[in-house]
Amino acid sequence: MTYDEDRSQVRTAHAPHVMASLRNTAIGLLRLAGWSNIAAALRHHARQPPETVTWLLTC
Repeated sequence: MTYDEDRSQVRTAHAPHVMASLRNTAIGLLRLAGWSNIAAALRHHARQPPETVTWLLTC
């Protein structure tokens, strides 16, 4: 529920599977970076977008 999936309006064709894959990829990257609390990691990265982009480009 970290990503509020229940309210998602993505419901047709392959879109739900694609969104699930993107969410799982994001969670996997955060875990590889050492985060155990995904909600805290998302809040941290939401507060610092430039740092997050740099981190993503160097993964």
